Amino acid sequence: MPVEIEKKYRLTQAQREEILVRLPKIGARLERLDFEVNTLYAGDSIDTDRAVLRLRRVGSRALLTFKERLPGSSPIKHQLEDETTVGDADAMDAILDSLGFNPTLIYEKRRQIWKLQDTEIVIDELPFGLFMEIEGEEDAINDIEKALAIKRLKAETATYPSLTRDHGVENNGVIEARFPEQK
Repeated sequence: MPVEIEKKYRLTQAQREEILVRLPKIGARLERLDFEVNTLYAGDSIDTDRAVLRLRRVGSRALLTFKERLPGSSPIKHQLEDETTVGDADAMDAILDSLGFNPTLIYEKRRQIWKLQDTEIVIDELPFGLFMEIEGEEDAINDIEKALAIKRLKAETATYPSLTRDHGVENNGVIEARFPEQK
């Protein structure tokens, strides 16, 4: 199983704006903008304190992901991750339900995906805050952090699922963090 290496930061609005100005200056290029709906499932075989089973919907695309966090106290987290494209998200949801996996959390995310060499930098907006994640080798993560030169950049060790548990709203047994509907 591949290992995902990433560091997450909580951002202020001013830091986000500064990062968006700095990214092109350090050579990063904007790959795409996504709106995601992430559904996490629980079942008897998943320890939700260490692992997640997630169905991510992005427009007409969908990804099924299993992640298991490796032990460690560093703000740079290491996780085992397997991911596959799903042709029909609704059918996958029905299959998971038939196998005894029930939706427990749903969170929406507006994401900007930037690339710099072999490293991915994402700028995320969730209903409960602004974040940046840098995913790549540890040295590359540290180099990009230094190149961005953003003052008071704060590492966020909490996962989006745990933040959703803290800030979401319970709806029919599912904790949800959604943006207000546009009128």
